Amino acid sequence: MSKLGIIKCGLETLCTWLLLLLFPFPMNIRFRFLIVWVLMQFIAGRYRHKALLVWDELKFLLVSYICGYIASLMMFSYGHGFPWHDVFYLTLFYAIDFIVVVILNRYAHLWFWNHVKHNVLIIGTGSEARQLYSVCRRNRFSLMDPLAFVDCSSDPSLHVVQETEEKLPRKVYPWQKLEKAVADHDIDTILIAIPDLGKSDMKRIFGKAYDLVPNVNFMPRIDGEINFASQINDFDGSLLIATSRTRDPYFQLAAKRIADIIAAIPGMVILVPLTIYVWVSNRRNGDRDPVFFVQERIGRDGRLFKMYKYRTMVPGAEAILEEMMEQDPAIREEYEVNKKLKDDPRITKAGKFLREKSLDEFPQFFNVLKGDMSLVGPRPYLPREKEDMGDQYEDVIAMKPGITGMWQTHGRSDVDFDQRLELDAFYYRNWNLWLDFVLLIRTVKSMLGKDDQGAY
Repeated sequence: MSKLGIIKCGLETLCTWLLLLLFPFPMNIRFRFLIVWVLMQFIAGRYRHKALLVWDELKFLLVSYICGYIASLMMFSYGHGFPWHDVFYLTLFYAIDFIVVVILNRYAHLWFWNHVKHNVLIIGTGSEARQLYSVCRRNRFSLMDPLAFVDCSSDPSLHVVQETEEKLPRKVYPWQKLEKAVADHDIDTILIAIPDLGKSDMKRIFGKAYDLVPNVNFMPRIDGEINFASQINDFDGSLLIATSRTRDPYFQLAAKRIADIIAAIPGMVILVPLTIYVWVSNRRNGDRDPVFFVQERIGRDGRLFKMYKYRTMVPGAEAILEEMMEQDPAIREEYEVNKKLKDDPRITKAGKFLREKSLDEFPQFFNVLKGDMSLVGPRPYLPREKEDMGDQYEDVIAMKPGITGMWQTHGRSDVDFDQRLELDAFYYRNWNLWLDFVLLIRTVKSMLGKDDQGAY
């Protein structure tokens, strides 16, 4: 059990006991409930504390509380009949305690962060290294504090070709001074952020890192070889990475569809006042063209469907794009790489606001209600993009396209076309209801946040 695990175990157990005293249970029953509660927290592995994000911790909490509630209910009903008022008190206790522990769990990470955090050294100086740094700084729940970077391209004996990001926020050490970097910052965790490492370089970097710190993590390239279900097994002396993807269970698919319908109904209600706002805003800016934009997109199993969006561009946008690409090779190159333009002059004034807040996609709730799309899924691609999708086309069309998804919550405007494909294929190979829940929460957080990465 980690240091933070000991602290959280003590605080949560104390709060749970104090809450139990407020309920009209016999004292012996209170002790039994507390024992069951503590056992479930340990069985769920809540106090081992690897570098978890808030979503993983919330999942462990839900599992421990659901199992604890069922076990307490069975224990309480055994020999005591089934008094409904006591069942009500038990349910109320678990509901309140869950909320209390979620809040306490959150603040325990913040209160004791300086005492329990991991001092992290990031090996790599490219975009992946900066991405890892940003995630660590943004998600303080993970207890990772990145203190320095190491540039491997400075050593000619390592065949590392990585473009160094400008103005990295921490000191950059050359590979030859790795030991000094570890000593200077009392490093206990190394993150290797060079996905394209060759075999010999990987062996050398890993070997040296293992000699210096107890924890080493590697950021791999997103591909079809590894997913959330991957495990490392000892096959009678041979090391195997077992990767599988279970077929979508019917109950999960049914639950996904039910959630889509439940969310689409209020979404359609919100669509009415939002449409009035867009119509009025367009008229004020002299735009009297249709509010909605209809376009064919690729759906599940490659079927084409008509997708609805608020029109955010001037009429005749496709023809204008062709003309722009003919006149400016730089624009053509940017569009061929990203399938969009960063500073697109075709976007209207109202359209810019709608895109920044992802409100232009609200009419897609109609597609969700029809069954063409889902709340969460791969990006709905254009038919002309099919040839550029390559081998990942089959993975992308295996799921219904979504209003939101992996690329909207993992960089959005900073993600190029190939990376979007990788993220969408990753979503298909790792899909489950919990992943949908996390992506939905991250989408809402991005829409409401002040520093969200708007679309362009």
